Amino acid sequence: MKKNKAILQIFLYLGILLLINLIAYKVSVRLDFTADKRYTLSKATREVLKNLDDVITITAHFTKELPPQLLKSRKDVEDMLVEYEKRSGGQIVFEFIDPNVSEETEQQAQQEGIGPLMVNVREKDQVKQMRAYMGAVLNMGEKKEVIPVIPPGAGLEYALTTAIKKLVIEDKPKIGFLQGNGEPPMNASAQLLEQLSILYDPEPYSIPDTAEIPLWYKTIVLIDPADTIPEEHFAKLDRYLSKGGSLYIAHNTLDANLNQQFLSSGPDIGVKEWLGKKGITLHNNYVIDASCGSVSVRQQQGPFVFNTAVEFPYFPMISNFAEHPVTEGLESVLLPFTANITHMVQDTAIQISALAYSSEYSGLAPVPAYIDINREWGQKDFKEPNQVVAIAAEGPLGGSGSGRMIVIANGKFAVNGEGQQRQQLNPDNVNLASNAIDWLSDDTGLINLRTKGVTNRPLEQIDETKKNLYKYGNVIVPILFILGVGLYRRHRNQQKKNKWIQGNF
Repeated sequence: MKKNKAILQIFLYLGILLLINLIAYKVSVRLDFTADKRYTLSKATREVLKNLDDVITITAHFTKELPPQLLKSRKDVEDMLVEYEKRSGGQIVFEFIDPNVSEETEQQAQQEGIGPLMVNVREKDQVKQMRAYMGAVLNMGEKKEVIPVIPPGAGLEYALTTAIKKLVIEDKPKIGFLQGNGEPPMNASAQLLEQLSILYDPEPYSIPDTAEIPLWYKTIVLIDPADTIPEEHFAKLDRYLSKGGSLYIAHNTLDANLNQQFLSSGPDIGVKEWLGKKGITLHNNYVIDASCGSVSVRQQQGPFVFNTAVEFPYFPMISNFAEHPVTEGLESVLLPFTANITHMVQDTAIQISALAYSSEYSGLAPVPAYIDINREWGQKDFKEPNQVVAIAAEGPLGGSGSGRMIVIANGKFAVNGEGQQRQQLNPDNVNLASNAIDWLSDDTGLINLRTKGVTNRPLEQIDETKKNLYKYGNVIVPILFILGVGLYRRHRNQQKKNKWIQGNF
């Protein structure tokens, strides 16, 4: 009887396990405890997958025998594609091909636009190099998108979803980059253009003398103008805004150059006065911040010359953001030589909100300002906290209608430069500009996806009192804890001993 009961219990347990597996196969549940929810598909991705009208085939060209440090990337890609397939209702189909199997498969991968990565592999105490492939090709009908190298972590979802959006989008709306007033050419903002080109068709645009600004431009972009802008052009921008247009302005009133010892205000080109009429004031002050970037300084000790990174408060590292779609997911934006903004609008129909501030330990340096790289900065220099450096406005900005505008008090923060002067920007610098143009263009779908993933988390600035409290507390508190435990155990053992002596243990 007992034997039959035991067999019945075993079959019951097996049946329960089988049922759980069947349910798990049909209903996929995954808990994601990462700070940036990198293993949870964003709302933007779910919307893209839900609205697919045609089948997209994803061919992942992935080396199967990857070294241990890259094996997780392959597993992450496979898990992500399974999730995409389920969320798309079968509109996403994928397969894995190992290019390292034969010369034919390797040539196929290279012809598709996926090149090999040379990675180090340790074999029998020797380090060798192998050709590894980690890319994907997406096909929809006659359209094709290639991801030459699939980035690990949170960047994987962004790469896949943006590639899918490129396939399904029909007519990209236009973005006009204003030219003709000393602005940097479009190709000087290479990283920004790369991101915008996913959803938009950015092109250079000069305001004509005889025609209005066409409304087919979702947003007009004005970056770092250097020459005087004619009054009639401002009037046309007002009329564009009154018809529902949007304007992105990255500009300040300062003239800064590290090669100069004195920092001064820049030429009056009309932007400051025009914004002032709308209640937005760009000041002639340099924002200085204890939370800042650094500059490279050449130093000599004896016969040796070397470069040293020195913190430079004129390069504020902005990590204090308002809750707004433009700033969603941003962590730190570097704004070298930036001004501060204030706003006071009489028309209650216009809504202006601050987007980004300097830190609690920041201040203002009025012009002219003298640059001393070796200056020792103290708390007395940072007594004007939370300076506004970016704002968003919407309403009848052109006098009527309802337009949108974003003003960032720095003209160069998202400009790479040209030729040998071109530099790689802090990722969130580009994300801020891209997010702003997305919001202005009424397309915020990729904002939270673009900024998904940790890029930089600077340490919080604290005063000397708190710093000493944390420093000495880390040493003293563990010692006091151990002493407390020891005294407690000594007291408890003494009580036990007394009970033994008294005979009533």
